[in-house]
Amino acid sequence: MISENLKKEFEILLGDKNVMSDEVSRMNYAYDAAVLDPVMPALVLRPESSEQLGDVIRLCGENGIPATVRGAGTNLSGGTIPYKNGVVVLTNAMNKIIEINEADMYAIVQPGVVTADFAAAVAAKGLFYPPDPGSQKVSTIAGNVAENAGGLRGLKYGVTKDYLMGMDFFDAEGNLIKTGSKTVKCVTGFNVGGLMVASEGCLGVFNEITLKLVPPPRASKSMMAVYDSVADATETVAAIIAAKIVPCTLEFMDNFTIRAVEDYAKAGLPTEAKALLLIEVDGHPGEVAEDAAKVEEICQKHNAARIQVAKDEEEKNKVWEARRAALSALAKLKPTLVLEDATVPRSKIPDMVRGLDTVAEKYNLSIGTFGHAGDGNLHPTILCDRRNEKEWHKVEAAIEDIFDVALKLGGTLSGEHGIGIAKAGYMAREVGEKSMTYLHKIKKAVDPKGILNPGKVIGD
Repeated sequence: MISENLKKEFEILLGDKNVMSDEVSRMNYAYDAAVLDPVMPALVLRPESSEQLGDVIRLCGENGIPATVRGAGTNLSGGTIPYKNGVVVLTNAMNKIIEINEADMYAIVQPGVVTADFAAAVAAKGLFYPPDPGSQKVSTIAGNVAENAGGLRGLKYGVTKDYLMGMDFFDAEGNLIKTGSKTVKCVTGFNVGGLMVASEGCLGVFNEITLKLVPPPRASKSMMAVYDSVADATETVAAIIAAKIVPCTLEFMDNFTIRAVEDYAKAGLPTEAKALLLIEVDGHPGEVAEDAAKVEEICQKHNAARIQVAKDEEEKNKVWEARRAALSALAKLKPTLVLEDATVPRSKIPDMVRGLDTVAEKYNLSIGTFGHAGDGNLHPTILCDRRNEKEWHKVEAAIEDIFDVALKLGGTLSGEHGIGIAKAGYMAREVGEKSMTYLHKIKKAVDPKGILNPGKVIGD
């Protein structure tokens, strides 16, 4: 438990308004976007500067207080659910873009900068920050790094890790650790930044992050391919990749999701379609025209009922915003939504979709499937009511089956949502016991008291 004396130390450091101890405030930070039981933190702390953040972590380390760092709490695997009798450390007050360097094409940001705000500020300078997680209007850059967030453009442009140049962070004792550089090349010491990506707050607390920027594409072309068969749609995905074409985005939606999204967004999606592929190619104008023609040809060869090319930016944006609304649309249908991110090698997408159909039929569950098919990252979404105990047991069994299907196909437990609490118990299935022992050794070495987001990723 946190003593009154320690609470007073936090209040002196942060000010009374930034130390929240009332029940309502604490309950607001007891859960995240995962379907998991909440855990009430003892305190919620909101540092407003790097110095305060470092001192908060130092005090937690000295007193053995578990600290869970939280940006916007949009993560879907329980990564920001507090530890019992621990504190939540909010970074949303540290939201400054410190520098956007146009000449060297990098930016330095504080952890609480919102992803979409950052991307817009970069675009205003004539540059491009490609990672675009579905939660980008709310999620923070530090959260993106902690989860290695992806997004619709991951197929061509990669994910958050591909844009991390350097950072500094606080270790479990509150010491400021620096790694990486503003330079394009840097091999000074161990790749600590790479270790921090997807670490979910278990190894350090981000302070400033240096990100690579790139020139924006000069042209783009978007299209929607409509299918009467899910199999034809998924085979098209595999065929596009096999043809060595790399679209900017290549998204899949099944009929269940199409109908939900159209009801929600009124974007003009064809609700009779069994599946849709939303495809965008970008780059040099000549390359765009050539790739778009090849993609259309492949879609037609795989029995697309029709192909609709966006006639202007407004029509393109309307469809892509509808796709981004898929999670919100599905969430309206039933009290509980469980969103997974089973990810497989791209050639195995047809097998994965068939596997999901088998799981849905086996447990008689409603599963809407959408996602980044081009990079093998699907989002099977189970709609249910957790208050129905019998149904919830079926959901838990179905999730385990989904993991097994993905792993048997050479896939992974998580493509972009992280491990957190929700998948920690499954880690050994993918990486093996020896690997788990190695991860525990790393955690013990850098966090001997186990104060940094305990219980996440590798368990206690």
